[in-house]
Order: sequence, then C-alpha cells, then structure tokens
Amino acid sequence: MIFETERLLIRKLNVKDLEKFHSLESNPNVLKYATGNVKNYEENKKELNDLIRRYNLPYNDFWIYAVILKDNNNFIGTVALVKDGADDEIGYRFLENYWGNGFATELCKGLISYCKQLGMLKIFGYVVDENSASAKILKRLNFKIVKHFVSEDIQLPETKYELIL
Repeated sequence: MIFETERLLIRKLNVKDLEKFHSLESNPNVLKYATGNVKNYEENKKELNDLIRRYNLPYNDFWIYAVILKDNNNFIGTVALVKDGADDEIGYRFLENYWGNGFATELCKGLISYCKQLGMLKIFGYVVDENSASAKILKRLNFKIVKHFVSEDIQLPETKYELIL
C-alpha cells in the first residue's frame, strides 16, 4: 500500500487490474480531458505492463497507482504522481460509474498528505477548463492558478494550478 484515505487504498498496479484498467482507459468520457484517445485491449495491456515495470526502475519519475475501494477491494481508478523536480504533477482518473461520490476530493487530500511525507515542496495540477468538477476540487484544496494556456496534445484551453506544501 502506498497510502490510504477513509474509503480508499492506493497501491501499485498489478496484472490482475487489467480488465478494470482497460475499462478506464478505453472510455472516451474518462479520457475526454486527458489524452482524448481511447486504447484497445492490447494497447492497454502493454501500457499496464509498462507502468508495472517502472516500479522497479532505479530512477522512475512517473508513478501511476491503483485506487481501490476499501470496503470491497474494487479497482475504481488510477492516481498519478509525475516527479520531474520543477513541476511535480498530480492527476487522477476514475471509472465513470464512480464519479460524483467525493472520491476525487478524498483522493486529492490523501495525495497532498502523501506528497508532504515525501518532502515535496509544491505540486501542480493541470485541468482542462471544461472540466469544472476537477477545477472545483483543486480550488477547494487551496491550489492557486498560475497559468492559462491551450494544451498541445488535445488542443483545449487548460489551467495550471499550484499548491505550496
């Protein structure tokens, strides 16, 4: 386990997560504000295996973890911690049927505590402006707007948020 919250466990991904991981990464609604590109089963299998392989690299700056419900051990999403020193970025994705239950806010609070434990000084979140739910969460958790821009990958207006830890 990496960290936990009241209702969630955050752990490393494993090969048993493939079916739910594929459901997450092949849903256009989930990816609408991320890459926008859904992947097929084989692409998701390859990506999952690559993410798992990264856990054992001597230097890894791209951590993706599974988000699990404590009460039934169900995989409900992923959380990202991308550490590059200058802009340590957080992110998350949830299976669509778990949206609107407060999991993202709970996860972000836990992630902030975890980042503090790691000794990080600040973290960033990038949110497509149309994704008002994620923007509200970051604002509620005292992230401050530092930049507005159009994303290179999905060509949508986006906002960069910063939280000093």
